[in-house]
Amino acid sequence: MSSLPASQPRPLEGVLIADFSRILAGPLATMTLADLGARVIKVERPGAGDDTRSWGPPFSEAGTATYFESVNRNKESIALDLGDPADREVARALALRADVVVENFKVGGMDKLGLGYEQLSAQNPGLIYASVSGFGDREGAALPGYDFVVQALGGLMDITGEAGGEPMKSGVALVDVLTAKDGTIGILAALRARETTGRGSHVKVNLLSSLQGALVNQGQAFLGAGVVPRRKGNVHPSIAPYQSLRCADAPLAVACGNDGQFARLCAALGLAGLEADERFATNPARVRNREALEVLLEGGLASDTAANWQDRLSAVGVPAGKVATIEEGVQYAAELGLEPVLTVHDDAGESVGRQFRHPATWVPAFSAPASAPPALGAQSASIRAWLESGE
Repeated sequence: MSSLPASQPRPLEGVLIADFSRILAGPLATMTLADLGARVIKVERPGAGDDTRSWGPPFSEAGTATYFESVNRNKESIALDLGDPADREVARALALRADVVVENFKVGGMDKLGLGYEQLSAQNPGLIYASVSGFGDREGAALPGYDFVVQALGGLMDITGEAGGEPMKSGVALVDVLTAKDGTIGILAALRARETTGRGSHVKVNLLSSLQGALVNQGQAFLGAGVVPRRKGNVHPSIAPYQSLRCADAPLAVACGNDGQFARLCAALGLAGLEADERFATNPARVRNREALEVLLEGGLASDTAANWQDRLSAVGVPAGKVATIEEGVQYAAELGLEPVLTVHDDAGESVGRQFRHPATWVPAFSAPASAPPALGAQSASIRAWLESGE
């Protein structure tokens, strides 16, 4: 019986991506594709580069803004002034060689440079062209797309924060991240379709649509039942107990998704029999009587620390976790064998820092690249020479 190979070719080996994007959504999408083996050439403004190169502190030991580092590994950088006709021709030559172009210019901006989808696909019919915008290319085309503003306009902030308190944004630019993932999915689907049709396509994603697509149960509560969700803090609108509960020292996240888990929670807290109380016997009943249930559960949790309760509840199959820092979260993932962090290397193979790896793993595995984010224009000369050679 033959065994599976220990590794396989990178799935996007041989795919060339011309990355005209900057900030977060576009660069995160192209870094994901680079992690999968694509060659990504990042086009940047001479002297300044991607805006996030200056978005600090913090800066890493290499002197680079950690914001820029977070979404630009495994790429090459060429510095081109797209206002200069000669540099614009270099950019056009790159785009015509590419399998994928990714851009997040203002709507119509690439067309003005002669780098729009229709202009390029006329000569490169297999081109997949991905455009990232804030609000689409129709009535919202002129609106600038900033994650924070989209979180406000799209409804996410209105359901985030304490009940009765101020609306809050998420702790990261979550909408940009969601849009990057949607864009990556769209590009991969277009690459697959090209294998059948031989033609490329124009993939369009926008921040508002990605936010609304991620509202899932909260969005469907409105569409399907006419319910407009509001802020509930850490309380789930449809499940109880599924919230943070106070322990002796700190809050604990407790998530009981079924009656069996709730019964085990009650037993662990010394509240055996509570699961038979008609107020709490079913999930809908628990949701209706959440406040009374919270008082009883926090009375039991007050006897120990959040960390100890995490261990005790996890041991009996009740999902629970203390509120950890990012540092503690990385340590916990490592303890679970998830290997959350990879080491990136410079051109000489020297270790120059750590980053979160791509979240997916494959069996059999392929060897993922791990090169540090490039210095501005670091590969300009070699890329120009390659384009001129026609190889």
